[in-house]
Amino acid sequence: MAIIEGFKVKNFRVLKDVTIGKLWAKEGVPLTPLTAVIGKNGVGKSTFFDAFGFLADCLKDGVEAACDKRGGFERIRSQGQVGPIEFYIQYRYEPSEIPITYEMAIGQDETIRPYVLNEYLRLNIDSSEDRFILMKLCNGKGFVLNGEGDVSANRRLKVSFQREERFELEDNRKLGIATLGSLTKHPIISGFKQFMESWYLSYFNPDAARNQFAVGAQRHLNPKGDNLGNVVQYMEREYKERFQDILDNIAKKIPGIDRIDTKELEDGRLLLRFHDKGFNKPFYHTQMSDGTLKFFTYMLLLNDPKPPPFICIEEPENGLYHKLLEALANEFRERATGEKDTSQVFITTHQPYFINALSPEEVWVMTKGEDGFASVTRASDDELVRNLYEQELPLGGLWYSDYLDPR
Repeated sequence: MAIIEGFKVKNFRVLKDVTIGKLWAKEGVPLTPLTAVIGKNGVGKSTFFDAFGFLADCLKDGVEAACDKRGGFERIRSQGQVGPIEFYIQYRYEPSEIPITYEMAIGQDETIRPYVLNEYLRLNIDSSEDRFILMKLCNGKGFVLNGEGDVSANRRLKVSFQREERFELEDNRKLGIATLGSLTKHPIISGFKQFMESWYLSYFNPDAARNQFAVGAQRHLNPKGDNLGNVVQYMEREYKERFQDILDNIAKKIPGIDRIDTKELEDGRLLLRFHDKGFNKPFYHTQMSDGTLKFFTYMLLLNDPKPPPFICIEEPENGLYHKLLEALANEFRERATGEKDTSQVFITTHQPYFINALSPEEVWVMTKGEDGFASVTRASDDELVRNLYEQELPLGGLWYSDYLDPR
């Protein structure tokens, strides 16, 4: 399973300089498979969530379009700062492989338009102070190493890269990994590009999910969830028995629901039917509450037979009954720590009931300083919090009692 070990953001709105997890070979502790960022309203949780979305947009559409989508470069650069907007990601494709770090900085050219100032992809070799550069770009010009290398951490690094290739991008507002990652002769770059492209960032909209779906099966949920019916159709067609088990399992977790099944319309579409214990006739998904529909969608996402490697969800608790939150957190953990087909799950939340199901190692606390910028610390770094948690005091209760806030 590919997993993000560390993530750093500089000069992105309130995130002037924020790091979670491990970057470089010897600094910090890697992120856990299930990670939650908590904090009060307005401290920067949504911005941290959007940092992943911004990177995904940069890869898909280029940095200028990603900035314009958010109001322009100057609107998203941290207030009062003059340096570039910077991102750093360290990840491993497999636990046995050497970690890879991707670095990218966005600046403004003489026309005040954003462009990729520099871009690096490196191997982080524990035994060396140097970091093996696979790709280096400055203002769209640079080099990439051709060939393949053995990046297993179980044996000494064997470099079999054939030669250094100089190149220049046609458009310095596009990411180099977007261009080079499409070429089979750069397998490590291609693997990282595919990893980023497969991120699932949830922007679930209950009203969109209630819409009548066009006919046609679709394998995966889209970010808004407005193709819910198409995914149901795919699951019913390709994994009929497993899908019914999923429906039965979800029904057990939703209060008042006896069972869930589907009804096929004449045009081939499928409707979800929720059978309430107190009524003779079922309710269709178009009639269900936001919370029920959201819980069902999350459960369907977590039971995807071929799940995305990275799932990022902002405030999954909205609209959900509080007693469902620990169950949902446990479902997220099961997806993140299972024996196969796992996904790293990243959550932002301000709900103590959800945090009750987590450990201090899985929780990062975000606060805002007097200068207006965010900072973040791992809950497990606080000795008092660790000791209280080890005495079986739930983490959400400690947060509610202000033990997780800076003292």
